[in-house]
Amino acid sequence: MLGSTRSIRGARGIRGNGAATALVWLCCAAAGAALAGCSEDSDPAGSAASDDPRAAAADRERDGGDLLTGTEKIDVGGRSVNVSCAGDAAGDRPVVVLLSGGGDDLTKLAGIQKTLSAEDRVCSYDRLGQGASDKPGGPQTLKSTGEVLTGVLDRVAGDRPVVLAGHSLGGLISARYAPDHRDRVKGLVLMDATSPTQSADLREEVPDSATGPAVKLREQTLAVLGGQGPEKLTVPDGEVRSAGDIPVEVIRHGKEYLAQVPEYGPGLERAWLGGQRKWLTLSESSRLSTAENSGHHIYADEPEVAVRAIRRVTARAADAEGEG
Repeated sequence: MLGSTRSIRGARGIRGNGAATALVWLCCAAAGAALAGCSEDSDPAGSAASDDPRAAAADRERDGGDLLTGTEKIDVGGRSVNVSCAGDAAGDRPVVVLLSGGGDDLTKLAGIQKTLSAEDRVCSYDRLGQGASDKPGGPQTLKSTGEVLTGVLDRVAGDRPVVLAGHSLGGLISARYAPDHRDRVKGLVLMDATSPTQSADLREEVPDSATGPAVKLREQTLAVLGGQGPEKLTVPDGEVRSAGDIPVEVIRHGKEYLAQVPEYGPGLERAWLGGQRKWLTLSESSRLSTAENSGHHIYADEPEVAVRAIRRVTARAADAEGEG
């Protein structure tokens, strides 16, 4: 979970929005900070109409009835979760579900959701503690966050398979969720996903002996990883578990803005790249690419890169479903 170039510049003096400095690693997670590098707010994508009403009706029957379209709040385990869906799923095409980074909400992904919905059913949602969803009732774990995701998928995808496309913390959640839900998750796109060993990476690159802005950055970041962010989500380090042979695309940022962190920047960049490579072990069919002109928010800096990757994975997942 990373922050914008402007956030890192702010880290040099630790002034302005202090919470934003922690976003070098946690992308908007601290104190719900708004990030200058995030995409501009916009209305969630509208619904794309099906060209064939009979095919659309058949798809709804397969999915178990009418699925959510537009933006509304649904009940998941007694909590209100804000969800947005657009477009129609046809044939064996999976439903694409977008997961934003920490501190962001579903409006940040509205642009690519609208573009993708021209060909597929695409949904996004605010996790507890994000956007218009309820605040969590207490501490959250990856397990409890995954249970909310399951509830959302039940409502927006029915019996259809899904492709999860996550940014930053949303990417980590997607990658941790997929191995336990192979029956449902048939593809992954990880956009500059938080490293599976984020805490260890940070402690190694910014040791206890460090001085300067990097120290405060480390402490703020570790606090958020320990559950002190708006989502109250604890994010422990862990090994990457296999999700089988599903298509996985890992996209890393190309603009090395982390290098601007005084003294420790180059090491942070190397550690971030190492984290992206670790995610490749999720699948026997994984691929790492670089969004050359992007900072952390790849879907905003180069939306066409994100859209192409999601469409590739969705098409491969649909082909696999068709063969099955």
